[in-house]
Amino acid sequence: VQLQASGGGLVQAGGSLRLSCAASGSFFSINDMGWYRQAPGKERELVAVITSGGVTNYADSVKGRFTISRDNARNTVFLQMNSLKPEDTAVYYCNADVVDTNKGWRRYAHEYWGQGTQVTVSS
Repeated sequence: VQLQASGGGLVQAGGSLRLSCAASGSFFSINDMGWYRQAPGKERELVAVITSGGVTNYADSVKGRFTISRDNARNTVFLQMNSLKPEDTAVYYCNADVVDTNKGWRRYAHEYWGQGTQVTVSS
């Protein structure tokens, strides 16, 4: 299973970017999908997560500005980022809980990460 992220770049404060992350490979289904970010010198933090049923959760710092969505038919998760601030500058990573293994009648999920995409917001 591979997660391929795209859409990062350089934008001025107040601008917008849309990130995409597509899962490919052999698997049965995908549970939660999400976005994390890591700024220089800081730990990786959760930005937003969405369940397979569309329930979302956001970090307080991005509520009202970012929107996470997914296209289950295309195994893709999106992050629409509006009103960007310099403090949003970070490498953004997509994450997915993928059901990809079966043993007998049971199926198991594993966590996968995308390669990261740089988002830089200038003041």
